[in-house]
Amino acid sequence: MTLQVQFVTMGMMFLGGLSLGGLFDLYRVLAGQLKAPRYAYYLLDVFFWIVGTLLVFKLLYESNLGQVRMFIFIGLLAGVLLYFLIFSATVIQIILWLIRFTKAAIRVIKRIVEIFVITPVIWLYRAVVIFLGFLLAIAIFLYKVMLQLLYPVWRLLIWLIRPLGRWLHIPVWVKKSGQTIATWLRRLF
Repeated sequence: MTLQVQFVTMGMMFLGGLSLGGLFDLYRVLAGQLKAPRYAYYLLDVFFWIVGTLLVFKLLYESNLGQVRMFIFIGLLAGVLLYFLIFSATVIQIILWLIRFTKAAIRVIKRIVEIFVITPVIWLYRAVVIFLGFLLAIAIFLYKVMLQLLYPVWRLLIWLIRPLGRWLHIPVWVKKSGQTIATWLRRLF
């Protein structure tokens, strides 16, 4: 391994340490904002370390084909320490601002969807219900008018058929059903 490869590897591990520090602050702030059950934090810890390990080994493989030396750990440690001394507070503030901005954007999007989608759908539904109710009222009115207009015709038909019933010996149940219909029509009007 040449000296140039060692310096590139040391620089990559230093950047990897900075990245791990940023990743840890991101994880720490997001985990603090979550209202999750306790077991979820254990899963998040495992996920953080898997991502961090994959990041470091990817950088290590890209810089020197994955050879592990002592200066690699020194570079990682130096990067993490520098990150926490200089950048941590600023990065945490940026992450918190991004979280607030995202929450505000979500609230605005929800409100826009409520105003431009949900409210018109509700008003359209109400208008359709009112219109259908109006049509139903008209249909009931026309039905009653029709029954009132047909009632004299029905009475005339019963008056004309009654003598035939005596001559034809119409069964009793037919007579009763005719009387029942006539009674029902009288009640209706």
